Amino acid sequence: MRLTQFSEYALRLLIFAAAHPDRLVTVEEAAVSYGISRTHLMKVANLLVRQDFLKGVRGRSGGLTLAQRPEEISLGALIRATEPAFSLVECFGEAEGGSLLSLDRWRGILSDAMEAFLAELDRYSLRDLAADPQRFGIGAPAA
Repeated sequence: MRLTQFSEYALRLLIFAAAHPDRLVTVEEAAVSYGISRTHLMKVANLLVRQDFLKGVRGRSGGLTLAQRPEEISLGALIRATEPAFSLVECFGEAEGGSLLSLDRWRGILSDAMEAFLAELDRYSLRDLAADPQRFGIGAPAA
């Protein structure tokens, strides 16, 4: 199982916003703080706004803030939103040579395993990750 860089960036951006609850944050400052691409982070921010994880404020003094309290943002919901084609194996479809992956029972077992994985993530929230923002390379929230 492998999460994409998109999900990693989504988590980082949400943690960055949670670490600065008293102000709007920008994609630019998060990108600089983490040393990641502003362009990629902008795509992530757009999805997070559309999915109601972040609120976007347009304009010169605009930026981003959490759309919900950190404890209300489920890590499972975030992964479901950022990994739309998430699966345990590359292909659940028909494979050459009668692969095991084509067996309905095997697909069912893998599907159950994925649901268990996401159910476990549902037990945790952004608050669980954002409790110590310094561990993610960002300073203490501004006073």
